Amino acid sequence: MRAAVYEQFRGAISIVEVPDPTPSPGEVVVEVLAVGLCRSDYHGWHGTDPDIVCPHVGGHEFVGLVVGVGAGVARIREGDRVVAPFVCGCGSCEPCLLGQHQVCRRQEQPGFTRWGAFAQYTTVPYADTNAVVVPPLVTDAAAALVGCRVSTAYRGVIERGRLAAGEVLCVHGCGGVGLAAVAFGRAVGATVVAVDIAPEALALAVSLGADLTLDASTTDDVGGALHDLVGGAHVSVDCLGHSATATNSIMSLRALGRHVQIGLFPTKSADLPISRVIRDELEVLGVHGLSATRFAEVFALMADGRLDPAAMITQRLTLADIPQALPAMGSFSQPGVSVVTAV
Repeated sequence: MRAAVYEQFRGAISIVEVPDPTPSPGEVVVEVLAVGLCRSDYHGWHGTDPDIVCPHVGGHEFVGLVVGVGAGVARIREGDRVVAPFVCGCGSCEPCLLGQHQVCRRQEQPGFTRWGAFAQYTTVPYADTNAVVVPPLVTDAAAALVGCRVSTAYRGVIERGRLAAGEVLCVHGCGGVGLAAVAFGRAVGATVVAVDIAPEALALAVSLGADLTLDASTTDDVGGALHDLVGGAHVSVDCLGHSATATNSIMSLRALGRHVQIGLFPTKSADLPISRVIRDELEVLGVHGLSATRFAEVFALMADGRLDPAAMITQRLTLADIPQALPAMGSFSQPGVSVVTAV
């Protein structure tokens, strides 16, 4: 099969022929139909993920057609069109038995702990637990985004953030996951404020349902500006992953508010305004994806018209575009979401 392989971190990415995967027990092989370019893939190529060993094939946000079924797989069959969460839980450890596969102690991550979907074929581990059959009316491109950015935003805004109708949601960073967070805020009837420094990103946020926007480059006090604008947020999410945006998110909260950290940090630790967390009894919540058991809830929002992941897509690519498109994510020059739809 053809795959986009890099031999070293920050090195050249080449489209080369590599052996086709075969399913181990409990796994399925899928023919990749669409795969998103996510900033987490960029972080992986950049060398910030300790789980990645070179040579490597990235790509964790995909939909595929099952073409091979390993021993012991009972629920998934050849011909099924499936998506999987980027964190694939084992299904049998304590967190998995609680339904929290995204923090599984034996988790596998296509595109990180194992080769991913920037290729013609890839595998889904623990397939009976993680492979989710996609509803017929959902397009391949939209289904791929459910595997990471859309489901992660759902986990952050709806489950961890507990956003309710009538509350204020502030979204810091309007890339793919931020745009999905905006859409979920609109879906539940919250007032949504989008924060970014790129006019194009803010315009996309408005198109997805943001009520108000703030250009963070116009003020030295983003938190104060948001308090002036809406009285502070009940829920605020950092979708970029930086100490500055995390701090802005925390400082934008009203008392008893919830900060949700979705964006991955490029470093293991960062300074945060903990005194404000203590003073206002704020909650600081992490997000590591969504269990496959709750993907049906995301698809239900799509079915009733309250969520359209395809509206975030601004660029459709081929596998041959990945060697240039993946490193280019570091420049933030492409607003919205890029999806490979021709492998």
